[in-house]
Amino acid sequence: MSSKLIPPNPDEVMVIRDITPNVVTFSVPFLRFGRIPIGGRGTLIRLTSGALAVFSPVAHTAAAAAKVASLGGDVRYLIATDIEHHIFLSEWAAAYPNAKLIGPEGLPEKRQATEGDPRIGKEQFAVVVGKGNDGRDARVIGEDFGLDFEMEYFREHPNREVVFWYRPDKVVVQADLVFNLPATEQYSTVPEKERPKLGVLGKVFSSFQTTAGDALGMKRFLWYVASRNDRAGFNESVARMATWDFDTIVPCHGETIVGDGKAVFEKVFAWHLEGKGAKK
Repeated sequence: MSSKLIPPNPDEVMVIRDITPNVVTFSVPFLRFGRIPIGGRGTLIRLTSGALAVFSPVAHTAAAAAKVASLGGDVRYLIATDIEHHIFLSEWAAAYPNAKLIGPEGLPEKRQATEGDPRIGKEQFAVVVGKGNDGRDARVIGEDFGLDFEMEYFREHPNREVVFWYRPDKVVVQADLVFNLPATEQYSTVPEKERPKLGVLGKVFSSFQTTAGDALGMKRFLWYVASRNDRAGFNESVARMATWDFDTIVPCHGETIVGDGKAVFEKVFAWHLEGKGAKK
């Protein structure tokens, strides 16, 4: 049940941060496997048209609603950036009934098959990325959306990642393609004594999900796990992302990478970009 995956008091622990005047993040605690603190993060972006897009929404709290209202309140797009980050789509859809739901192929069926979870509804998706489209043309989501965004669909990734580049502010929004642990911001409002300890499993997991240092653990994870289904196709998607002009990466888990996002991207995906394979 989704109730086991979310904090019981999201409004008290949520951190709302303006990354740019048009890009806002909502960060909350989240435990992977119920044990590892990886945090969660939703992103709100104001398009040039004035419309708002919400990516990987977290809880729709009073503070989150107030932030949306401060940016005009016209929520036009609710986007699940992979097949995992969708729990709060129904909550946001109820609050903004005119918004279009967007997600990758496989997600509508997953939600329809979910029984007994009151948070997950049966809403219809306006656009299914990768179903009848190549997953690269952002105009399938909306004309105004396509003017501001480019997207890349990693159908080879186990979670079917859809990555978005918001051109006006040079920001990349993604879910699980890249973690950036530890989840410092996402646990910053949790009292020290209540913060979960990593433990052995957490330390091992985190070693593969950090961009710090040479990021060798993450390189290995991306090469041997994330891209194992079709490495050639995965590499093509990475290469297209490398042509994007961005300096910030907003991940769902761990710290937002502000200023040096492109350099970090090139580091962690070096094996895919160079075409040389794993060296170690």
